[in-house]
Amino acid sequence: MDGIRASKYGAHLFHTQFERVWEYVNRFSEWMPFDHRVKGRVPDKDGVKQLVPIPPTQETVNVLFGESIDSEEKMQAWYDTQRVVPEGGEPANGEEAALSRVGPQLYEKIFKHYTKKQWDKYPAELDASVLLRLPCRTNTDDRYFGCGFQALPARGYTRIFENMMLGDENITIRLNCDFFAHKAAGTLPKHKLLVYTGQIDSYYAGLGMPKLEYRSLRFEEEYVKEPEEGGYFQEAMVVNYPSADVPFTRIVEYKHTPNQPSGARTGQVKGTLIAKEYSTAEGEPYYPVPNPENRALYEKYAALAAEEQGVAFVGRLASYKYFNMDQVRIRAADLDLRP
Repeated sequence: MDGIRASKYGAHLFHTQFERVWEYVNRFSEWMPFDHRVKGRVPDKDGVKQLVPIPPTQETVNVLFGESIDSEEKMQAWYDTQRVVPEGGEPANGEEAALSRVGPQLYEKIFKHYTKKQWDKYPAELDASVLLRLPCRTNTDDRYFGCGFQALPARGYTRIFENMMLGDENITIRLNCDFFAHKAAGTLPKHKLLVYTGQIDSYYAGLGMPKLEYRSLRFEEEYVKEPEEGGYFQEAMVVNYPSADVPFTRIVEYKHTPNQPSGARTGQVKGTLIAKEYSTAEGEPYYPVPNPENRALYEKYAALAAEEQGVAFVGRLASYKYFNMDQVRIRAADLDLRP
């Protein structure tokens, strides 16, 4: 839009610690190094919203709580005074996980209400794994990911998939097709093995079992003709809004990324494009909802899938599990696809 490269589905930063994955994706694109940093507008002890690093670092704690932490030892000591050990030793849900890692102050300001907006459930209603996967820093590293390989495709993600598929004579692409309609009509192409990446509960919808829960996103885009000084709307590509008084979870400003067309990089494009993200239960399914009820239901579907002949259930929706891009590549590479 207006000379700015944007993603239809929000911010996506490729990151991995696996060299074999990095070597693989380099076969299909040139990459530009980009260390992803996320800021959050979070109320401090006086209720004034401050811009701080997320995940929390020494700076986050100093700004929000008036501390003067300047070493990893002091940061660790601060965490030790804050953390709440679960009664059973291991956290039983997301709230206990967060409290055991960062304590009640950071939990209330950064994690509790953001989680509610994202999942429509408070952390206590979700699996501990949701909060345990978030980094918890004692140093000053304000990068969102700690992986050794972090980059953006120089010409965007679409070009990667064009390079992967369009030049391979063994791959045929059919758009605007309903898999289930073709399956019912018996018009699916002949195959020995079907790799299914859709919702596993949709595959077995005919059995009348309950549906699994998924979360989606609604993007509210706005082109800002006259942004703040420097040509930007905000200070970073992604700024989170974790407090309950803001309905969206974050704002993404694509112009910050280094893989923009030359006009956006050199300042010829004066305006900027932002996208506010709202979590919703409607729309395309993006995120499986990790709680005990959904986990138990998925296990019933997984048992059916294990008995399915000639079908491999692959990916986030079919496996009902959150995967990063590099994790998807590893699972696909290691999957035995023999019919």
